[in-house]
Amino acid sequence: MKHAIIADLHGNLEAFQAVLADIKSQSITQIACLGDIVGYCANPKECLDLVRALNMSCVKGNHDEYCASEVPPAGLIPRLLRVIQWTRSQLTVDDRQWLGNLPYVLNLANFTIVHATLNAPHRWEYVFDKLAAAASFPHQQTPVCFFGHTHVPVAFVRDTVARGGSYSKFKIDPDKKYFINPGSVGQPRDNNPRAAYVIYDLTAGTIELRRLDYDLAKTRQKLRDADL
Repeated sequence: MKHAIIADLHGNLEAFQAVLADIKSQSITQIACLGDIVGYCANPKECLDLVRALNMSCVKGNHDEYCASEVPPAGLIPRLLRVIQWTRSQLTVDDRQWLGNLPYVLNLANFTIVHATLNAPHRWEYVFDKLAAAASFPHQQTPVCFFGHTHVPVAFVRDTVARGGSYSKFKIDPDKKYFINPGSVGQPRDNNPRAAYVIYDLTAGTIELRRLDYDLAKTRQKLRDADL
C-alpha cells in the first residue's frame, strides 16, 4: 500500500492541485497531511475544502492553530499577524472549529504524523538538525514518523545514534527509527521552488521525495491581488 505524505500547504492552491494530480497519477488514495493547511498564500479556504473533501488523515500545524483561534498569537511580527487576520476572514466558523479540533499527533498504519516534534508537539519547535531530531525519537512508537514545519526535506535515522541528511529515495530498515520531513507543498525553503511531497510505499518499504512544477506566476499574482 502507498501513502502520500503532504505538509505545509499554506493556502497555495496551484501547488496543491499539482501535487494532487501527481498523487492521482500514482494511483494513491491514502493521503496524510502534516498540518499548516492555511497561512501565507491566497487560497486557504479552497485548500482546506480539498483536504476535508478527500478525508485525509491530518494533524494541526501552528498556522492552523493561529487561524482557528480568536486570540492573536503573541510574539509574531506585524506582517504575519496581518496574514493571519486576513486568513481568518476567509474561513467559516465551521472551518475554524475543524482546524482547532485537529490533533497534534496521529498514529496511522505503521507510521506517525506530527507537525513539529513528538516531545512537545504543541510548542512548535523546529527540527533542523540531528540533536533536535533526537529529542523526538524516545516518544516515537512506530518505525517511521513524518514531520513538517521547517519546509525542508530531510530524513533523520536512529540506530545507535541519530544521523540525518537530504534524500531523494531510500529503503526503510525495520530495525531503525526514522523521522522524516517531506518538504512543503506550498512554500518550500530549500532553494528549490517546486512543490514537494513524499510517497511512502509500505509494501516495498521505500520513501520517495517528489518535486513538481506548478503555476508559480498565478500564485504570485493572487498574493499581490490580496495584498499579502
